[in-house]
Parts: sequence; C-alpha cells; structure tokens
Amino acid sequence: MKKIVIGGQIEKATIEELLQKYGKGNYEITVKTDIDAAMALKSGAADYYFGACNTGGGGALAMAIALLGGDKTATLGMPGTTATEEEIIQSVAAGKIAFGFTSQDMEFIISNVMKALEAKGE
Repeated sequence: MKKIVIGGQIEKATIEELLQKYGKGNYEITVKTDIDAAMALKSGAADYYFGACNTGGGGALAMAIALLGGDKTATLGMPGTTATEEEIIQSVAAGKIAFGFTSQDMEFIISNVMKALEAKGE
C-alpha cells in the first residue's frame, strides 16, 4: 500500500478527508508537520506529499522543495490560478511526488492527482 503524508500549513483535516475519498482506501494517509512529512518522503517512509498554504508553494511545499529539490515538487494551485487536469496529469507523469496548492480548488486538484496516480498504477 502506497503511503501519503500531509504537510503544509492549512486545511490538513480537509486534505485528509479528500485523500480518503478519492484514494478509495488504497493509501495509508498520515498527517504530519511540514518538515516531518518532507523527511518521511525523502527517507522513503512515504511515497507522496500533499500540502496547502495561502500561496500554494510557500508553506505548502517549502520543506519538500528544500529536502527533495524542485524537480520532485509541483505547485498545482496559487491564488487566482489552478493547474488544469492535463497539467496535473503531466506533473504526475513527470515523476512529481510532492504537491502544493491553496484551499480554493483543493478538491479539483486532489481528485485529479489521485486519478492520475490510479491511472499510473500507484
């Protein structure tokens, strides 16, 4: 079973609910602090990271970017801008494993990331 950690700064309970809903029971989901979540991902104790903040890339992904590098992370939502379904699919296909976003389009983003992971066989 793949493992997802939730980091970031806001809406952790809602992110967890959405991941449970769209993950269909196929993932072990754990809420952590942003640094603990990023460290779990770096160490291999987790497979994917989801986080939200008010900018989508600051507190949502800062620790993941610092520990993993920008090539493993994707900011999928920022104030006034949300990745399209195709951009989300491309991010997953490109090997991104840490996803940051704002709360405004959280359900759209999470549902599409989970759909892309499922299509990838994850």
